[in-house]
Amino acid sequence: MSEHTPPPESLLPYDRWTEEAMRNVALRALEFAAKNGLPGEHHFYLTFRTDHPDTKVPGHLKARYPQEMTIVLQHQFWDLTVDRAEQKVSVGLSFGGVAATLVIPFAALVAFWDPHVRVGLRFGDMAIPDAEAEAVPDAVESEPPPPSPEASKPDAPAQVVSLDAFRRRPTKE
Repeated sequence: MSEHTPPPESLLPYDRWTEEAMRNVALRALEFAAKNGLPGEHHFYLTFRTDHPDTKVPGHLKARYPQEMTIVLQHQFWDLTVDRAEQKVSVGLSFGGVAATLVIPFAALVAFWDPHVRVGLRFGDMAIPDAEAEAVPDAVESEPPPPSPEASKPDAPAQVVSLDAFRRRPTKE
């Protein structure tokens, strides 16, 4: 195979398997938090499609974020559940002092980020220009958390993992 010859098409669905494995990492982290709470300084940013037909968010949030929204699970959230049978995550948050339960289908998840340990995962084949694909979207803050002594320390940017990182590249022979 020469440098300019593309690799043969795989008969094994590696892309799908990789996507499922990365999504499972995020779901296991959410399941852990649902059962045990968030340990230490861990906290999660979840980006999801608000325009997915099975996503349930309050109307005022959907109007403000008609396609995509990022939430932060840190100090003030409740009733976090991961329902593998129904293929959805639900969580209670407060927006402007008003409690709401969000229901997010697994298929609507776009990204998962734990800035404490700089773990970031991006899901799906979204048509996002390359510059935007590397950025973590602005978060929609629920009620602000109380200031902590470490709040003044900036977190380093996350490393978002794209499926492109796992795609086979042509080899030089």
